[in-house]
Amino acid sequence: MLFEVWAPGARQVEILIDGATGASALTPDPARAGWWVADLAARHGSRYSYVLDGGPPLPDPRSRRQPDGPDGPSAVVDHDAFPWQAPWPGRALPGAVLYELHVGTFTPEGTFDAAIERLGHLARLGVTHVELMPVCPFPGRHGWGYEGVSLWAVHEPYGGPEGMKRFVDAAHQHSLGVVLDVVHNHLGPAGNHLPPFGPYFTDRHHTPWGDAVNLDAPGSDEVRDFLIGASLQWLRDYRLDGLRLDAVHALVDTRALHFLEELSTAVDGLSAALGRPLFLIAESDLNDPRTTAPRDAGGLGLQAQWNDDFHHALHTAVTAESQGYYADFAAAGPAAVAKTLTHGFFHDGTWSSFRGRHHGRPLDAAMVPGHRLLGYAQTHDQIGNRATGDRLTPDQLGVAAALVLTSPFTPMLFMGEEWGAGTPWQFFTDHDDPELGAAITRGRRREFAEHGWAEQDVPDPQDHATRDRSCLDWAEPDKAVHRELLEWYRALIALRRAEPALTDPQLDAVEATAGGRTLRMARGPFRTVVNFSTTPARVPLDVPCEVVLARPAACKLLPGPGVHLPPHGAAVLRARDAGGVTVDG
Repeated sequence: MLFEVWAPGARQVEILIDGATGASALTPDPARAGWWVADLAARHGSRYSYVLDGGPPLPDPRSRRQPDGPDGPSAVVDHDAFPWQAPWPGRALPGAVLYELHVGTFTPEGTFDAAIERLGHLARLGVTHVELMPVCPFPGRHGWGYEGVSLWAVHEPYGGPEGMKRFVDAAHQHSLGVVLDVVHNHLGPAGNHLPPFGPYFTDRHHTPWGDAVNLDAPGSDEVRDFLIGASLQWLRDYRLDGLRLDAVHALVDTRALHFLEELSTAVDGLSAALGRPLFLIAESDLNDPRTTAPRDAGGLGLQAQWNDDFHHALHTAVTAESQGYYADFAAAGPAAVAKTLTHGFFHDGTWSSFRGRHHGRPLDAAMVPGHRLLGYAQTHDQIGNRATGDRLTPDQLGVAAALVLTSPFTPMLFMGEEWGAGTPWQFFTDHDDPELGAAITRGRRREFAEHGWAEQDVPDPQDHATRDRSCLDWAEPDKAVHRELLEWYRALIALRRAEPALTDPQLDAVEATAGGRTLRMARGPFRTVVNFSTTPARVPLDVPCEVVLARPAACKLLPGPGVHLPPHGAAVLRARDAGGVTVDG
């Protein structure tokens, strides 16, 4: 098979295969500057390492498998050898309901095979896609995955490449698409062996993680190709439907053709070649409509982006929290939720007291379909980056779910929220280097001590008990309070799937009105009404309605017209005409 590696600064490149005592030499590729190649005997599973200028053995930058972890030898993977059960036509993003899932804590076992056993639960819930948090190899056994270092490979303790393919194949048999969270903006602090091979990083720009990934300095053509090639591999060889791109605002690129535009062009090309829909979702805090605008209109061409403004507005409405970046949203109250539902962003070029400046730019609600924004009440970030990883309560989730699942956005749930999981989701790591692990623990505790937390109350990321506490408890859905919330989520998702008015992408067709601690949203014939407070409330209606779904059951219609909502009550109503006839969607 052909071995090839980019090492533009090397004078000599050799390869060790299957523990051979002698190394084989690679020769410069005359057609590609900086590339070295060799055609050598190897098979699926063969282990190999590169040796640069007589140095230590190093894993392949484009390794498809790291069976012994990030510091060990790479292994050959024959993607064509996997016995897929059936062709997959793909599932597009419009009309989707996503479910964010961390393989290492979705089950106590923390493996793809264990997660497969719970896919039936997701199919019954009604979601359409599983969004996997990063699965690239990282040091140790347990971690969030955002410290991955081998961007073409799969974390071995999860099950490696074969385990991931079994998971994807099983998801397809449940008619579930699969999306993968990928991290292009940095690599982990340990196990990163890219620098000896070439200029994968540049000191021209700096990020919160150190030197930036090289997207615009000398050598950046090959680095961009490295990242794009990994992205296409996930979509093609693992039969994924889409990718979620972590923190794209940290991708510093001054070139005329932005990396994200180049990536979206390549993904659209692969979609056409495979004959199935593929999509890219950005995490960005820029509030810039250009991220998802079509390329021919001057945009970057991604299909969607996370909408943290909606999350922040919703979170402050249900919790009354006002610290940090929640301050702007808390000051506006439920009106902030209403604005995001009708305008997409809250900070659409407006002043942000948290940032101390104007932020974002408005999107054209008449032109931007709502499914280009993901709406959610919880994510790994918004739970895990709290001091103790605490979640919303079942009462708070019941209110939030009514808005998320009837909103004009593409809804996304975080694993366990559908039953109001009582387990926290905390920040955890498993670094082998004791000094690095201790530094992470100190930094985490120092960060929250500045916000008033006692250091001993902040979980130690390196303590394995922190990860264990974060695993879902699958006995909970059978308990009354959790079962009732789960049925609420199932009913809302089923209603969304059945009623075209609830997947209508027109943002400018949404009406939302806030009053006190309540909110009413109109979408076609449907009215979603919620009470964020801990006291009963009356919400006026613009038209007579009938109740379609309500939580708790004590929600009731009033003359006027109006609706009585108990504390943390929520209802979805359908308008009736003057003759009392139900209005169709």
